Amino acid sequence: MGAPAERTGLDRALGRRLRGAAGLAALAGLAWVARDVPAALGGRLAGARAERAARSPQFRDGAFRNPGGTRSMAGAPDRDLIRELIFGKQKRRPSAPVPLLRPGAAPTADAARELNVVWYGHASALIEIEGRKVLLDPVWSERCSPSTLVGPRRLHEPPVRLDELPPVDAILISHDHYDHLDMATVQALTALQSAPFLVPLGVGAHLDRWGVPATRIVELDWSESHRVAGLEITATAAQHFSGRGLRRDGTLWSSWVVAGAHRKVFYTGDSGYFDGYAEIGERHGPFDVTLMQIGAYDRAWPSIHMFPEEAVAAHLDLRGGLLVPVHWATFNLALHDWSEPVDRIWAEAKARDVRLAVPRPGERVTVDDPPAVDGWWQAVA
Repeated sequence: MGAPAERTGLDRALGRRLRGAAGLAALAGLAWVARDVPAALGGRLAGARAERAARSPQFRDGAFRNPGGTRSMAGAPDRDLIRELIFGKQKRRPSAPVPLLRPGAAPTADAARELNVVWYGHASALIEIEGRKVLLDPVWSERCSPSTLVGPRRLHEPPVRLDELPPVDAILISHDHYDHLDMATVQALTALQSAPFLVPLGVGAHLDRWGVPATRIVELDWSESHRVAGLEITATAAQHFSGRGLRRDGTLWSSWVVAGAHRKVFYTGDSGYFDGYAEIGERHGPFDVTLMQIGAYDRAWPSIHMFPEEAVAAHLDLRGGLLVPVHWATFNLALHDWSEPVDRIWAEAKARDVRLAVPRPGERVTVDDPPAVDGWWQAVA
């Protein structure tokens, strides 16, 4: 009788050891997967960078602020946003693969007047202006998150690999949210490219932590400009917020003006609609093309992301020529249908007689001869 009881005790002990080993292995696995999360959160303002931030007119009471004191969330007392996110009936993903294109060689008929836009998805785009190239908010990772396991996942692949990008003259970052500033992409571009990163005040702390040389970091406050490769690039106002960890608004956010000798481009970054667009248009416009944020809106946060109709209004305030919508199609970041932003901006552009181009990811738009809007997204919505 002793032997079976002894075996049972041994089996139980072995089971406890195996469960303990499995638990340790699981914890080790989680630690391995999460090893890059602290770095992906970025750096913090310190030293001369913090002193410069404190001198900014946008910095008050220990943080950057919108001029009107805008809140990032207005609230939705008649809605349960979490429940709607989980059980909502919106169609927030395409039903078929998003069509991708690979941009060919840029037209070279008149390099001095050249102006093209290549949209790669979400807010990532390439401006080809007067023989120069400026990359906007590049995010090539599978998720816009500090983690490779959780967070919004891409709804389509990047149309080109990072190592297939042409040499660029400048890389612009609008703010430090994960769908606009991605550690892995920045580190890859640091190795693959030699261009400087132009960023709003404070964002250089993140780049420092990720190994970008100080000589390649240019931090600008609103209305400050930097000349690179014959272009004048200016940080301009936006109505948004920032933050990668628990701390909010420790870095500035901005829109951007890219001006050559003959051509001008405006990029919103992320922003709600505000009277600053008319001021930017008066000071820096008119613009040959504007890249306007149209997606990830909701009436629960109306002050920090534009609705599509507001993007058209802002384009007109800016005295824009061609409008190219961005910040849609790639990541599921709000509660609206996947195709709703572009359906709405197409209708509003027609109603207000605004020139519009809606490229497929990877498609080059020649600003002086843009492709006709053909509703391509409706076949995959």
